[in-house]
Amino acid sequence: MTDRLESREKVTGAARYAFEYPVENVAYVAAVQASVGKGRITAVDTEAALRLPGVLAVLSCENAPELSDVSDGELAVFQSRTVSYRGQFIAAVVGETLETAREAARLLHVEYSEEAPDVRLRADHPGLYKPDRVNPVFPADTEQGEPEDAFRDSAVQVDVTYTTPAEHNNPMEPHTTIAQWNEDGTLTLYDSNQGASAVQATLAKVFGLDPTQVHVVSPHVGGGFGSKGLPRPNAVIAAMAARAAGRPVKFAVPRQQMFATTGYRTPTIQRIRLGADPDGRLNAILHEASEQTSTVKEFAEQTTTPTRILYQAAHRRTSHRVVALDVPSPSWMRAPGETPGVYALESAMDELAVAAGIDPIEFRIRNDTDRDPESGLPFSSRNLVACLREGAERFGWAARNPVPGIRWEGRKLVGMGVASSTYPAYQMPNQALARAESDGTFTVRIAAADIGTGARTALALIAAETLKEDLGNINVEIGDSTFPRASVAGGSAGTASWGTAVVRACEALRGKLNGAGAGGRGGSSPHTEKGSVPPEGVEASADTAAELKAREDYSRHAFGAQFAEVEVDADTGEVRVRRMLGVFAAGRIINPKTARSQFIGGMTMGIGMALMEESVMDTEFGDYLTRDLAQYHVPSCADVRDIDAMWVEESDPHLNPMGSKGIGEIGIVGAAAAVGNAVHHATGVRVRDLPITPSRLLPDL
Repeated sequence: MTDRLESREKVTGAARYAFEYPVENVAYVAAVQASVGKGRITAVDTEAALRLPGVLAVLSCENAPELSDVSDGELAVFQSRTVSYRGQFIAAVVGETLETAREAARLLHVEYSEEAPDVRLRADHPGLYKPDRVNPVFPADTEQGEPEDAFRDSAVQVDVTYTTPAEHNNPMEPHTTIAQWNEDGTLTLYDSNQGASAVQATLAKVFGLDPTQVHVVSPHVGGGFGSKGLPRPNAVIAAMAARAAGRPVKFAVPRQQMFATTGYRTPTIQRIRLGADPDGRLNAILHEASEQTSTVKEFAEQTTTPTRILYQAAHRRTSHRVVALDVPSPSWMRAPGETPGVYALESAMDELAVAAGIDPIEFRIRNDTDRDPESGLPFSSRNLVACLREGAERFGWAARNPVPGIRWEGRKLVGMGVASSTYPAYQMPNQALARAESDGTFTVRIAAADIGTGARTALALIAAETLKEDLGNINVEIGDSTFPRASVAGGSAGTASWGTAVVRACEALRGKLNGAGAGGRGGSSPHTEKGSVPPEGVEASADTAAELKAREDYSRHAFGAQFAEVEVDADTGEVRVRRMLGVFAAGRIINPKTARSQFIGGMTMGIGMALMEESVMDTEFGDYLTRDLAQYHVPSCADVRDIDAMWVEESDPHLNPMGSKGIGEIGIVGAAAAVGNAVHHATGVRVRDLPITPSRLLPDL
């Protein structure tokens, strides 16, 4: 149980976030958003803005420099007169102070040729199409057997449609960049992101630079949840504005502007058909998802992919259809695809269990499998059943009356629900450097990102174990693009990916220190007492690309089970989660303290998804009406009364040197379904459109 190594720096303010770096002669940027949902900019009147004392520059489509690579349409800022959605950045003002910049932005007058925007996702939209692939590289559709016939012939059936709304993953720290062009033509960015290497590579392409000419600094990040996984327009605007003003600039996207410019989870419409034998064994699984993307950039979320691996059925079909609307581009949000997809699947599984008269946990256990149902590959490890059974015992599932809507406590209806969870155990190629210092300490460098997950601490523990050294002798340096290249903090792949590179670099260093050569992996402690290492130190590096290519073929996934008990006020329809438990099988847990925090954080977001979170689209003007944290509701302490997470022991030799699976995202997967299933058990009412608000629940109580 190790505390975060940087915890003291964070609570004392010593840890610097992007906006806090001291840069001399800095100016400030304020951005202007489109006020129409679709159209074309016909004129930009800058006269009043430029008259304001302290205004240094105004950028728009009328004077912005041409960018070199705008293959990512969201980064093509000011490159066109086209307005693709309301809230799109269309201009920026640089001022001596932030107040000056904001006032000048208000004075900017933009004229448009306006068109009516198309902003509503619907299952019968004529523009729905099959994408070439869904995030990240999955086929859009899969089919085995005769799913239509098998479903029709099944003794027990459900044919239901679930919807999830758009959700925004606004982290506490807004998307922020300080940009500075140096005298030698290089660019320095102090940027809040989930991967310094990715920002470096992308911004270099956008501005026609060699990657070595872009330096990205990002050691501390105040949350991301996927929204900072790739560079957003703020980084491009800051760099462009710094060049125009001839001095460094700061740009922190205001909270109200983040809802249109920093990504969100696509809304979904999901039809699920499940068919089973009388004994509760699945014959047919059909899962069809409709979702939205923008006209600027395609993002097709992998909504039905978890259905491909969770349960066995001989006849199965999964599909995705996407429509390009006049809306901001959706992007990654914690467990993209798995979160809405498992909500629908696990809700439908609950409905089928009720229809079959089988306990929901027993029903899931009967349909477990030891091989990937679609690829046929064996799972490297799969302990879903262990999670279900362990959780059932700890949660008191045996005392649950199977009949819904009969447990009253005063005017409160009380019920329990369960749902399975899964998330892929991804691993990406990475590089790392390990160095023995002459003072007896060790330094590990990798351009990884710690977005609040405890990654820095986990990597230090991994290095200490590999080097057989005390944790206090390990210094981990991350969040800088000059360090060895690292993949983004996303897909719950960070510890597995970065950690493997750290292990290999530390093994190579031990080999050097023990005289076994750069590739040595055996031996005893490096024995780096002061004086035994030359003043310049000894270092070794590693690249895991070849190792990953040589891995054996397994289906690698983490699994879990979520349990929820809710109370529903019969008079108001208000739902409260009394207690919640998550049990997970995620390989070896590197640091139990931060791991539990990650699981509970995901589960808390699942409560928000089930009961509160909804970004409401104004279909007339094409804008999200929920534009701050006063209107966009997330769980507070009063909403999370009793929540706990635990894990079963799992040894998996087919993963990585640590034997670990990702944990950052699986906590949210299945959580909303567990709450929804508990609401049904409490009331007998099935709400299939999230969030489960009193207005949706009360009419049927």
